[in-house]
Amino acid sequence: MGRKLIKQPVYSLVFALFLFFVVLPVAYTLFITLFSGNELLPNLSKIGTDTAGLLLKSILIAGAVALLSTALGTFLGFILYKIRIRRRNFFLIGFLLPLFISPYILAVAWKDFFFTVAGSTNGLSSIAGLIYVMTTVFTPLAMLITGHAFSSVDAHLEEAGRLIAGTRRTVTGIILPLVKPALFSSFVLIFIFSISEFSVPAILNVRVFSTEIFTQFSAFYNHALAMLQSLLLVVLCLLLLMQERKYLSDAPFISIGVKGSHPVRYSPGQNRKTLSATLFIWLFVTVALPFLMLIIRSASGGAETFLRAVALLRPAIVPSVLLAFAGAWIIVITGLAVTLHSSNSGSRIFILILLITFAIPSVILGISLIKFYNRPALDLIYSGFGIILIGYTAKFSFISAKLTGNAIHQFPPSLDEAARLAGIGKFKRVTRILLPLISPSIFAAFLIAFIFSIGELGITIMVYPPGSDILPVKVYTLMANAPPALTASLTLVVLLITLILVWIFYLLSGPVLKKYRYG
Repeated sequence: MGRKLIKQPVYSLVFALFLFFVVLPVAYTLFITLFSGNELLPNLSKIGTDTAGLLLKSILIAGAVALLSTALGTFLGFILYKIRIRRRNFFLIGFLLPLFISPYILAVAWKDFFFTVAGSTNGLSSIAGLIYVMTTVFTPLAMLITGHAFSSVDAHLEEAGRLIAGTRRTVTGIILPLVKPALFSSFVLIFIFSISEFSVPAILNVRVFSTEIFTQFSAFYNHALAMLQSLLLVVLCLLLLMQERKYLSDAPFISIGVKGSHPVRYSPGQNRKTLSATLFIWLFVTVALPFLMLIIRSASGGAETFLRAVALLRPAIVPSVLLAFAGAWIIVITGLAVTLHSSNSGSRIFILILLITFAIPSVILGISLIKFYNRPALDLIYSGFGIILIGYTAKFSFISAKLTGNAIHQFPPSLDEAARLAGIGKFKRVTRILLPLISPSIFAAFLIAFIFSIGELGITIMVYPPGSDILPVKVYTLMANAPPALTASLTLVVLLITLILVWIFYLLSGPVLKKYRYG
C-alpha cells in the first residue's frame, strides 16, 4: 500500500541487527563446518551407513507426514472453505487449536491416551506412532494453506465452469489445478517442519536425525559431528525451500481474513449429515480425545499431584511469560519493519532471508547461536536470556511478516495516494491510517508469536542459560523421571497457562484496538 511508507534508516537498522544477531551466527557455523579441517576432516569417516540410514528414515517419516497432512488438510479445507456447512466457525477454530499448541503437549497427551487404553506406549513409540502424532499436529497447517487457496479461486471463472461442465468437473478440472501450487507448498513446508521436529520424536523415544544431532551435541559433546550432520539437514531443507521460494515468499496463505473476497460455496445436499459427522469425528479424535485423556491422567493422581506440578513450575512461569512477551514484540516489530519496507520498495530480499531462517531446524539454529556467541566479548548475550530472544526472532519473524504484509496488500494504493494528496505526511499516514487498518493482523501476529515462543522447545533447550527456569525445558526435563500422573499434570498446567494468557490478551485487545482504530 502506498509509496515510501517507512524511512530507510529504520529498515536499515532492523536489517543490520537481524544480519548480525541471526544471519551471521548461522553463516559462521556453516563456514567453520565446511572450511575448518580441524572440524570437518576427522568426522567425515563417521558419516557412514548409520547416518545415511537415519537420514533416509527421517526423510521417509517426514514425507509420509507431509503427504498425509496435505491430503487430510485439503479434504478438510475444501469442506470448510467451499461447502456451506453448519457450525463452520466452530469446526475451524477447533481444527486450528493443535497449530497453536506446542507439539510436545500433543505428544504427551497421546502417550497418556495409549497408556490408558492399551496399558503401555509401545505402540505409539514407533515410526507409525510418530507419523500419526505429527500428522495430527500439521494437518491444521495444510488445511489453512489449502483453505485459503480454495477461497482465492476466481468466483467468475468458477461460476462459468459450473455452467458449462457442472460442479464435479469444475472441482477436478478447474479448482484443483488452480490450487496445485498451494498443495505442493503445503507438502514442502510440512516436510521441512517434520524432518526438523525435535520434541515429538524425543518424547516418543523414536530416534530420528534431529534427535541424533541433539544427542551428539549435548550428550556426547561431539560438536564437530553434530555440526556436520546439521549441514546435511540444512542443505536438504534449503534445496526443498528453493524450489518453492517464490510462492512461499509471496503467498498469502497466512492471513487474517481476505477483504473483498466472496468465494463460491456449494450446497452439501444429502451429504450434509455425513460431512458434519465426519468433521465431528475428526475433531473428537484429533483434538478432544487426547486432551480429555490428559485431564483424566492428571486427575488420577489427585489434587495433590496437580498442586505439586504447579509448585514445580511456579518459578518458571513469570520468566517464561515475560520472555515470550518480549520475544513476541521483537518479532512483530521485525516483521512490520520488513513488510512496510517491502510494500514501499518491492524488495523481497529480507522476506527471503526470514523464510530461510524460518526453515532452519530449531536444533541447528541453537547450535549456530551457541558456537557464535560462546566467546568472552559476547558473554552478556550468551549467558543471559538475549540468546533465547534471538532464537525466537530468527524462527518466527517470517510468520509476523506474512501476517502484516498480507494485511497491507489487501488495501489499495489509492488510499495512501489520497492521503498524500491531502497533505498528510509520511509518519501520520503510517501511524494514523495504515497501522490502525492492519491492527487486527498486528495483534494476531503478536498472539501467534507469543504462543509459539512460550512453547518453543527445540531452540530453548539448546541455548537457555544454566540455572534458569523456562517452561518447556522444565517440563521436558521433569518428564524423564516423573510418574505419568505428574507428567500429565505438568503438561496440563502449561496448556492452561497458555489458554488463560491468550484469553486475557483477547479481552484486552478489544478496547485497545477499538480505541486505536477509531479514537
